[in-house]
Amino acid sequence: MTIQQLLKTAPVTTLLLASFIGLFVMQLVTGVDANNPSTEALVKWGANALPLTMMDDPWRLVSSAFLHIGLMHLLFNGFAMYFFGQIAEPMFGSAKFLALFLLAAIGGNLLNNYVTWHSILDGTGQPGLSAGASGGIMGIGAALLIAALFKISVNGMVLNLKSLIIIMAINLVYGFAVPGIDNAGHIGGAITGLLIALPIALVYRKRELAQQAAMAQAQQAYQNAVQASYASNHQPSYQTSLHDNQRGNPPLTNIFADNNIQTPVDLNNTADTADFDQSGGYINNYPTYIDPKKFAPEPVNVSIIWRILPWLVMLVIVIGFLWWWQDIHEQILQVLKAIE
Repeated sequence: MTIQQLLKTAPVTTLLLASFIGLFVMQLVTGVDANNPSTEALVKWGANALPLTMMDDPWRLVSSAFLHIGLMHLLFNGFAMYFFGQIAEPMFGSAKFLALFLLAAIGGNLLNNYVTWHSILDGTGQPGLSAGASGGIMGIGAALLIAALFKISVNGMVLNLKSLIIIMAINLVYGFAVPGIDNAGHIGGAITGLLIALPIALVYRKRELAQQAAMAQAQQAYQNAVQASYASNHQPSYQTSLHDNQRGNPPLTNIFADNNIQTPVDLNNTADTADFDQSGGYINNYPTYIDPKKFAPEPVNVSIIWRILPWLVMLVIVIGFLWWWQDIHEQILQVLKAIE
C-alpha cells in the first residue's frame, strides 16, 4: 500500500506514523544518539518517568507514546502500527481509532507506573523510564481480537481470530522473555483496548441483527407482492375457463392445446400459462413486473444510546484513569511527607 493509499484509507494511522518518524528525526537533529539515546535525552523529549509523570508532568502519559528508544524500536513499532492501523482504522472509524490508541497508551503507562510504584514500596524495584507506542498498539491489537470474535468485517473481509491470538501471544511472550520490555505497558494497553472495543462490537452486532431483520421483512414483502400480482393476473381467466368447461366446452387442458399450439404446456412456466380468451387467443395478463429495488430496506440506525455507548465507555475509562493517577499521586505525596 502506497503512502497516498494509506492516507486515504487510514489518515490517522498515517499521521501517527509521521509523528513517530518526525519526533525521531528531531531528536537526531539535536544530537540524540540514534541507537542508544541517553536518559537525559529521553526525559527531555517526554519519556514516562514515575517521579515526574505522577507528580508535575502527567502529560508524559501521552508524549511517551510517540517517543522511541532507538531506531530498531521505532521500526518495530512503526511496522506494527502500519499493519494494525490499516485494518483497525477503517473498521472502527478514525475518531474511535485515535481515542483507542491514546487511551490504550495512557492505560499502559499508568499500569507501568502502578507496578513500578508498588515494587518500590516493596523494596524490589526502582524508578525507570519507558517510552514507545507499544501500549497503544497492543490496545489496537486487542480491539481487533474483539472484532474477530464478533466477526466484524472490513471491506467484506472478516479477521482471522486464530492468527490475531498468535500475534498477540508472541508479543506478550517476547516481552517476558527479553529484559527491558515494558510488560505492564503492554498488558495495560491490551486491557484498555479490550474494554473500548467491546461496546463497539456490541453496537455493530445490534445494527447487524436489525439489518438482517429488515432484510427478511423486505424479502417477505417482495414475495407477497409477486404472488399477489400473479394471482390477480391469472385468476379471472381460470374462472372463465372453468365456466366454459361447465357449459360443455372442452376441458381446461384442451383449451391450452387450442390455437394450433403443437408443444405441451408447462403449467409451472409463467410464459406457458398465459391465459386464452374464448376464441383461443392470448389474453395479455402476465404477472406484473415487481421491481425488487422498491423493497430494499433502508439502512438501519440503532438508537442514540447505542451509538454513543462506545464514547460513554471511553469517558468512564478517562474518569477511571484520572482517579488512578490521583491515587498514586497522593500515595507518593504521603510517602514524601513521611520521609521529611
